Order: sequence, then structure tokens, then C-alpha cells
Amino acid sequence: MGQYGQEHVSTAEELMQELRIKATEHLIREEWQDSIQVYSRFIKLCQEQISNTHQQDQITKLQKSLCLALSNRAECLFRQRDLSLGLRDCDQALEIDSAHVKSLVCKGKILLSFNRYSMALDCFKAALLDPQENANLETLNGYLDKCKKLEFQSKTGYFDLSDWVLSGFRGKPPEMAEYIGPVQIKRSELSGRGLFAIKNIDAGTVMLVTKAIATERGIVSAGGPSENAQMVMWKNFVDKVVESAIKCKRIHQLISTLSAGEDGDNLEVPEISLFRPEAELGCQSNEKPDMVKILSILDVNSLVEDSVSAKVFGKNSDYYGIGLWVLASFINHSCKPNARRLHVGDHVVVHASRDIKAGEEITFAYFDVFCPLEKRKEMSLTWGFQCACKRCKFEEEVCSKQDMKEIEMLLERGIDAGSVVFRLEERMRRWTVRGNERGYLRASFWNAYGEAYGSEKLIRKWRGRIPATDVVVDSVVDVNGSDDRLLRLLREELSRGGGNVVDMEKTMKLSRGIYGKVVKKQAMRSLLELGSQEQML
Repeated sequence: MGQYGQEHVSTAEELMQELRIKATEHLIREEWQDSIQVYSRFIKLCQEQISNTHQQDQITKLQKSLCLALSNRAECLFRQRDLSLGLRDCDQALEIDSAHVKSLVCKGKILLSFNRYSMALDCFKAALLDPQENANLETLNGYLDKCKKLEFQSKTGYFDLSDWVLSGFRGKPPEMAEYIGPVQIKRSELSGRGLFAIKNIDAGTVMLVTKAIATERGIVSAGGPSENAQMVMWKNFVDKVVESAIKCKRIHQLISTLSAGEDGDNLEVPEISLFRPEAELGCQSNEKPDMVKILSILDVNSLVEDSVSAKVFGKNSDYYGIGLWVLASFINHSCKPNARRLHVGDHVVVHASRDIKAGEEITFAYFDVFCPLEKRKEMSLTWGFQCACKRCKFEEEVCSKQDMKEIEMLLERGIDAGSVVFRLEERMRRWTVRGNERGYLRASFWNAYGEAYGSEKLIRKWRGRIPATDVVVDSVVDVNGSDDRLLRLLREELSRGGGNVVDMEKTMKLSRGIYGKVVKKQAMRSLLELGSQEQML
């Protein structure tokens, strides 16, 4: 090698050493983006040196340096949530050294973020084979246990939040796997496409658990977030969604399956397999998302955490939150809903709020459906649609009757609620209204029922002339699913001393419809006590 060649190698080695030191400093200080930039320069220079070197010992030395640099850059990319690029770096490092522990661990963490639990488990198991990893044995075993737990959840749909609930929601929310139960996407008679049950589902059964593409939360003041605060939150939320779509092609693809609010009947019906964790992992996308389309999609599909059909667990209950949960966004509104959701950290848990039959569409209440038809029509228009569910169609016919209009007028005038309930029950008998249809009308005039059954004075006055509390509650649950107001009424009835084992079981079933089968009885009682305290405040 000539003098110039030796000087060139020496200069390159000095530069590489300088870059290595600088990148390590950024890494230690957790300056991820700066570290990525310096490692990128180091990696490029190292690859050039390997191409220009013919000495095997020098090539081996450079490959070790390249492997470590790729692994460190992957860790920085993981911290920056550039998961696809981080995964690519891990794979390139493992091509050099298939047993490189740092790369195996980083790849395992990225695969966990992609919800690929089995593949992540294989990476952590391979890392444990290195005898020098005794110092990190506890950490690696922790990852192994986590993978096994999440894989079990993803296959069985069994989630237990009892310990967290009983602790008063202390610490971070529990780890939760992505889970898709017995559901499929089909054309909907309600609107565009919807989510449907493919087998009978009991009340409280978890049907779906998914993590948000992005969330944004703000502290709730007495009157809720101001208009300006909501605008700032919305901008931050949109920025997060767009950033996620740019970084990951798969996320961009999933978002693109959602309706932008127009021509929904002609949109393609995606296979449910597209949303499963086993679906093909995405890679870096250079295509910038269409901002106009993204804004339209978010406007139509974003979910707020304080929705009438939602419960928020843990610390984020003190915040006003908005997020995008793609598969949950396929769930349409109905005035006879059968599903509710729990918000746990950035995850949403969708469960049956009443028994659901195979082939039935899964639906949420986008707004309060415990009110008369005309009021529901007004609220649905603010959402940009007109509900055409069976309940609304039935009430269109019944509410045109003169007797029904008189009952509505009595309710508006503040007449004795027991009298309103008595008149409505009499009219339903006269019109031979039975089964679900009775539940529809009782839900529509729930303000009167709730007031009548919530007052000991009115109960004594109308006892024997209006149905028993549990009869009314059962009929409303059958068509509208579980609701806090129904539960509260049933608990008040039990507290008055009329309860037995059957009534307690009814209360527990109603509770499972509200909170889902994610907590055991003791934790459920804790939730019910917490709910009672909140009502007293």
C-alpha cells in the first residue's frame, strides 16, 4: 500500500473514531435524533471502508463496528418510534452477526411494538443463549414473560385488570395485547360498512382490543376544554397521526381503509385479517399522506374518551382525550346499541353491553339514546347522519299518535313522573306493544321512569299500578344494553331491602355490560363503589 493509501486509511479511521465517540455521547444523553445522524455518517463511512478494503482481518473488524453501529442506531430509531427503519437496521446487523445480543433485544422490542409476540419471543430466547448475558438475565426474562402473557391475551381474549383496579389505578396501565374476537367487516344497512358478530356473544365479552394510532389529551376544567384548547389539541393530534402514517406504511394503509365521509357505500370492504398483528409488517413510506383526506378521515372517525358509551380507566380519566383506533372506527351508531368501550391508557377495549346474536351488527351509542325520538333526530344531525335503526323506524310510527304527543307534553310540563309512566304503560297495553318495542319506548321516556323509580314517595304512590323496577330495567337492557343509569336504579332498589341472590346476579350482569369481563367480582364491587361516590359528589 502506498503512502497516500496509508494516509487515507488513517484519516478514515480517525474520522470513524471521532464519529463513534460523538454518537455515543448523544446516545448516553438520550439525544436520539442527533445520535441517529452521527451514526448514519459512521455507518456510511464504515460501509465504504469495507468495500475498499481487501484485508480480511480489517474487514472483520469493520463489520463488528458496523454491526454495533446499526444496533445502536436501531435503538435510537426505536426510541423515536421509527419502528420500520429500526427493524431494518436490526436485520442488517443480524446478517453480519446472527447472535448479536444487542440487535436481538432491540429487534424483539420493535416486534413487540408491532404486536408480533411470537417472533419477539424468539428474539429474546436467542439473546438468552449468550452466556455473557447473565447480567441482563432479569431483564430478558421479563421480556420473555411479557411476550408469553401478551401472546396468550391475543389468542384467547382473556384480560384481567382486577389488580390494577383494586390498587386504585396506581402506576402505569397494564400491558395489553392487540386482540380481534369473533367479528368481521361487512356492508351495513345503517351506514356504509360495519363490524358484525360471527357467533353469539354474551354480555361483557371482549370483542376487540386495539391500541391507538395516536392520542391527544388535555386537562379537563370545570366546563370542559375551551374552544381554543380543543383547536390546539386537534392540531397536535393531526400532527401525530400524520407523523405515524409517514413513518410506517402499514399505519398509512390502515388509516386509508377508513371512510372520509363521502361515498361510503362504494368503499371496499377490507378483510379482518388486514388488522391482525400477523399481517405483513410495513416499511418506510416516502409518500406523504394526503392532508385533506387525512383531516376528513379524522373528522369522521376520531373517538373521544368521554363518549356516552365509554368508560375511562386510570389517570387519563382526569383528561379530555381524543384518539384514532382504526378497527373500532368501523363501529356504527344505533339507538339500540349493543357495545361499549373502555379506555385503558392508549388502548380501547370494545365489549358487548348486552347479549349479541351471530350476524348482528355491533353498534355504539354516539350520543345519549335515553331520550325521545325528536331529540335523538336533532343529535344525529349534528353527527351528519339520520339514524335508521329498528327502534327509530318503530318510533316514527308510534310517536305520530296523538296520545303519544300528549304524553310528551305532560313530560315537558313537569307533571308527576309516575303519572307519565302510568299513562305510557297504559297506552302500550292498548296498542299491544310488546317485547323489544316496550323497551324502546321505556328508554325514550327514561327521564320519567328514572324519576318515578328513584323516588320512594312516587314508588309508594304508584306501587301496583306501574311495572316493577327490575322488569323495566330488564326490558331496556335487552334493547339498549347496560347503562350507568340502569345500574344505579337497580342498586337503589337493592339498597331499599328488596334484593335477593337473583337481583344481585342481575346487578353483576349489568355491571359486566358496562365494564366488560376484564375484572373479577371483588374489583367490580370496587368499581361500583367508586361510581356511587362519584354520583354523590
